[in-house]
Amino acid sequence: MKIFLNAVFILLSFFTYSQDKTSKSTPKSNIRKVVFILVDGISSDLFYKANTPFIDAMSKEGAFSEAYVGGEKGGYSESPTISAVGYNSLLTGTWANKHNVLGNEIVNPNYNYSTIFRLLKDSSPNKSIAIYSTWLENRTKLVGEGLEATGNIKMDFSFDGLELDEVKYPHDKLKKYLKRIDAEVARKAANHIYESGPDLSWVYLEHSDDMGHMYGESPAYFNAVSYEDSLIGLIWDAVKMREQETGEDWLIVVTTDHGRMPSDGKHHGQQSYRERSTWVALSKPVSNQYFKNNRVAIVDVFPTICDHMGITVPQKIAYELDGVSLIKKVDLFDLKGVCVNKKYISLRWLTEEKESEMANVYVSYTDKYKKGENDDFTFLGNVDVQKREFTTVISPPKGVEYIKIVMSTKNQTINTWVKITP
Repeated sequence: MKIFLNAVFILLSFFTYSQDKTSKSTPKSNIRKVVFILVDGISSDLFYKANTPFIDAMSKEGAFSEAYVGGEKGGYSESPTISAVGYNSLLTGTWANKHNVLGNEIVNPNYNYSTIFRLLKDSSPNKSIAIYSTWLENRTKLVGEGLEATGNIKMDFSFDGLELDEVKYPHDKLKKYLKRIDAEVARKAANHIYESGPDLSWVYLEHSDDMGHMYGESPAYFNAVSYEDSLIGLIWDAVKMREQETGEDWLIVVTTDHGRMPSDGKHHGQQSYRERSTWVALSKPVSNQYFKNNRVAIVDVFPTICDHMGITVPQKIAYELDGVSLIKKVDLFDLKGVCVNKKYISLRWLTEEKESEMANVYVSYTDKYKKGENDDFTFLGNVDVQKREFTTVISPPKGVEYIKIVMSTKNQTINTWVKITP
């Protein structure tokens, strides 16, 4: 397989050389693009143990943080640590209590929560989107290509479904066919990104998770992680070559969808620290103190992509997002609230910033958004984020179980749900 990968690198390099032997770097343009890469099933502790020179080098140039999936453990947003659940949390910037993908069967997803692809196409129809994936359902079910509920969104380019071709990729018990497919997916992604430069693209690689399920924490698993790292290096090289030749400003986000079972590393799906424990690598350095000093979340990738690409998020979507940006200033995070006697709410949050910043506080007593309708928000007051707490009177209608709270500064919005208690 090393011979195959080396051949891919050589072919890609030759293609670049033959295109323009005298090409030079062009001035930086204002064209900003993103490719996010989801490599399956690598908990943070196992990532540190694996040999990952390409992700390590990219992180050294850019940034790296431990992260988590699974929503708030024990809270309303707790989400299964299962692959499709994690993918959709990244795609929508929300936890499973909203997007309603609770397993790999992807039964009845709530498409009212827009994916990052749909948001981009709605705001900029001429922007191009692409997917390169070792699992067809990422496009057909999660993105929901061609469905009325997703506005009949259409990927401008897709390379997936190879797992259905059992003639070219005969299925074997050791799942070596998926290793081959990952290589094909990465090769196609690298070549297409270099040649065509889609504005927003998603690469999904599966082999590492398969080896985890089969062998747990083992040499076979660590070899698989290193293998995936080499494929990511191929894509990173393609992006760097394109940046150099076009002057485009690219951000690569590499992350994973879940960790592994604490006992032997074979499975996942529950709420142990290891199953929730992931990581995020960025190809660009950041000054964001939240990213530098905290364990970030997979839902933070959505607003990060928006900020890099300059996508304006409509207020009704922004009020539902469960993540915060990893590249722009974050005034407050980890917002939580409690209700007292159905009459008062007390909010608390964290901040890494030292300056005062005023936040407006809003409440909605409805959850109509999940039905595709707009919630009505009422202004409750404002507060300096440095106070880190806010208490006020509320008037929830009878029968309401949860209320939505949104805090908004000039730099961000953040929301939480508060359970109404007697």
